[in-house]
Amino acid sequence: LHDTINGETSNLPLILLQPTPRDPCAARVPMATEVTLRRFDLSDVDAMMAWASDPEVAAFCRWAPFASTETEALLAHIRDTALSHQWYRAICLAGDARPVGSVSLEPTADPCRGELGYVVARAHWGRGVATAAVRAALAAVFGEVEGLARVEALVDVDNAASQRVAEKAGFRREGVLRRHYWHKGRVRDLVVYGFVSGDPLPPS
Repeated sequence: LHDTINGETSNLPLILLQPTPRDPCAARVPMATEVTLRRFDLSDVDAMMAWASDPEVAAFCRWAPFASTETEALLAHIRDTALSHQWYRAICLAGDARPVGSVSLEPTADPCRGELGYVVARAHWGRGVATAAVRAALAAVFGEVEGLARVEALVDVDNAASQRVAEKAGFRREGVLRRHYWHKGRVRDLVVYGFVSGDPLPPS
């Protein structure tokens, strides 16, 4: 499950760039081979529940965690949203088909621009997985989404870990949207990151 600020889908668990702990080893991870991205399947529901039901994963998210018994609701999300989505991918560790998270590109009012969101199960935080997945997404989406020229990531100003992920993956920090987002009872500032077609990706 994933999130962007503007492309809200009601009653579905979505996530803005999630908190991840400090990752001192991320620079040593061979990001090009660390993860693979693929389309979801209904059989992924149990793996998805690992992050969809975790309150810590939901800390910077607009959604409340699923109850672990809400398998049917999660299946409905995969069936009705993930399978039909233009660009919604499962994050898998290299050599393992079981998803450990998701990354997606949400359309905006402008067809040349999309918003990237991702989520990684807590058991895989701190291993460079999120950075590798975001980098892989940036490497793929411009060739797979017609007319796309710019990808944005909007990150809570206090979510320093996700800011590091965006920067390591190749995004450029472009500014802060002040008092931009109502999040769980508070008005929040968001850091804007941008990546345009032709921008260089960091070495893998």
